[in-house]
Amino acid sequence: MPQIKSQMKRVLTNNKRTEAVKSSKSQLKTAIKAVLSAAEANDKETAVAALNNANKLLDKSVSSHVHHKNYANRQKSRLAKAVNKIA
Repeated sequence: MPQIKSQMKRVLTNNKRTEAVKSSKSQLKTAIKAVLSAAEANDKETAVAALNNANKLLDKSVSSHVHHKNYANRQKSRLAKAVNKIA
């Protein structure tokens, strides 16, 4: 443990931020899996709803500097392509 007061605070702050980022990434991965599973099951309505949720979470992760904007754009494109394949 650090001895300096400001470093003690940094440890707490870093841990808090790490948990927030972990939670955000986990939520995003779950949303992406929901889109892909709905697309695989040929359920257009559920897939579109899940895609909207995933896009929202991707935008949020970019704005909070969790992911790079190219990552988000690539994932959005990939998911949209999967949803659009559904007849």
